Amino acid sequence: MTFLLKGAVSALALSCSVVALGVAPAHAYTLMDMIRGDRARTQSTMINPAPSAPQMAPNAPLPKVSAPTYYTYKPDPMRFVDTGKFTDPVVTGAVAATTAPTEVAPSVQRRFLIEAKVRAPVDVAKALENYYGDAKNPLVWLQGTEVNDRAKAAMSALAGAASVGLDPADYAIGMPSVDPANPDPAARDRALTQFELQLSAKVLAYVQDTVRGRVDPNKLSGYHDFVRKAVNLDPVLKLARMSPDVAAYLSSRSPDGPEFETLKAELAKLKGEGHIEERIDIALDGLLHPGDNSPEIPDIVKAIDKHGSAALKAENAVTLASYSGGTDYSPEIVSLVEGFQKEHGLKADGVIGQATVRVMTGGDTNGSKIDKLIVAMEQARWLPEDLGSRYVFINQPAYMVYYHDNNKEQLSMRVVVGQPSHQTFFFQDQIETVEFNPFWGVPQSIIINEMLPHLRSDPNYLDRMGYEVEVNGRAVASSSVDWYGSTSSVSVRQPPSGDNALGELKILFPNSHAIYMHDTPSKSFFKRDMRALSHGCVRLADPRAMAAAVLNTTVDKIGKEIATGQNHAVQVPQKIPVYVAYFTAWPNKDGVVQYFDDVYGRDAYVEKAFQATTKARDAQI
Repeated sequence: MTFLLKGAVSALALSCSVVALGVAPAHAYTLMDMIRGDRARTQSTMINPAPSAPQMAPNAPLPKVSAPTYYTYKPDPMRFVDTGKFTDPVVTGAVAATTAPTEVAPSVQRRFLIEAKVRAPVDVAKALENYYGDAKNPLVWLQGTEVNDRAKAAMSALAGAASVGLDPADYAIGMPSVDPANPDPAARDRALTQFELQLSAKVLAYVQDTVRGRVDPNKLSGYHDFVRKAVNLDPVLKLARMSPDVAAYLSSRSPDGPEFETLKAELAKLKGEGHIEERIDIALDGLLHPGDNSPEIPDIVKAIDKHGSAALKAENAVTLASYSGGTDYSPEIVSLVEGFQKEHGLKADGVIGQATVRVMTGGDTNGSKIDKLIVAMEQARWLPEDLGSRYVFINQPAYMVYYHDNNKEQLSMRVVVGQPSHQTFFFQDQIETVEFNPFWGVPQSIIINEMLPHLRSDPNYLDRMGYEVEVNGRAVASSSVDWYGSTSSVSVRQPPSGDNALGELKILFPNSHAIYMHDTPSKSFFKRDMRALSHGCVRLADPRAMAAAVLNTTVDKIGKEIATGQNHAVQVPQKIPVYVAYFTAWPNKDGVVQYFDDVYGRDAYVEKAFQATTKARDAQI
């Protein structure tokens, strides 16, 4: 029994855990807490160690800490524009009688704006009321009794919204309906002013969407955590009216960071290629090792020739040219496969498994790649348009982390992220400190969900394993705690050691999700292609290199900090943005878009949110 329990806890200690909503995190007070300015824990309530374990109710049910959930998406609210604010009592004339052919329709036409009925997102409705509520602002889209060229250019730009990952249906608008055979001036003016207000609403919605995205990420799930961008819509109509090229103005509102531009170009390329492509099937069960013989070798070579980069094919031109269709997995083909694996972020060992086969066969069709690109472009809008010249970017579906400095990728490495049942969050923060020889403060979710069942049968368990237990800030023996009561005042931590769950160091960007980057004694996980294996935190394959990068020092100096054996922390010279991101399509440092499995199934929730948003905007009442 002791051996089994020890194995179970060793498995637990391999990672931190996401902290469930509504549950206070376990907090071991260390030097890091002082640096972060945490309030000293109260010791007003003490528990003295008892000579024997407390009385326990053997049939008491085990509590459970629930993980965050995914939501049914609720689109941004819509309302009718308050056109009563547009009333201009001075104006009584007709449009045609007072408007010269070359002038923008003046305020005489405003008397019909009060009759227009337009639904719009709340922020858009407010911007419309602010613009048209000021009688000094001329109409934007009308020239006398005609729709002007500016309106036609704007409509054309909105119709091309798909090129930047938006849905043209959200911004579609038809020309005003006027009967040329029986022109009724009042009916004509009503149709024109309805069109004026509708087009302005569509333009404002487009600008808001292309800047911050159609979807509020925080309404998708408890795993999304963003401060949604504020978009100042008040100047938009004035700028559109004064712009000599309204289409260029609208285009300028889309993100223009290098990553977004690469995604946009990839989207255009795939749409140009169409959705139908020949797929190469590789029927491989198990693993194919160097030196093996397999009838799938010809298709493997064919697949690399199709999906490999130009650089890879140039480097292996002799092998590809001389290959005659044999089934031996020869050293030359192994080298070709290793190069292919390396450029796709796979373990470059020449061993072909299902992960390698998936990439070789193209993985995604053009259609599924397009879907991933559209989701990626939406999510890119949640992040800053400019990620910065120096930052850390963790892409969970890629199981990789990248360190950028001077606008270039300087370092990348494999990571382990949260299991599907312990997902890593999607958010951004700032790296502040590196802690050496860290304590592991065990989160409440692990204490309750995974340690408590063992503690109820063996209260001495944590004592034997070398963990430190505190109740209300006072050290106690594990055996003295009533593990059938509430654990909210109980904290558990693992001291620094060779088998500490966090290894030699952790890199902190303090956040409410208790997520950080750290070392791990479980190095074998980095050899796997699928690395969603932790309790939520991000494990680094080469933590010393990352620590040296963020501290702007050398790996040797990092080693000396660790060699002290003492728990201590060092602040980074300058806070560094960190993006704990989730992109199933994202460009690499060479500008090539790579595609990844949707390990948490999050893209589907974004796509459902797209559909709900379009449906809400189409509704008439």
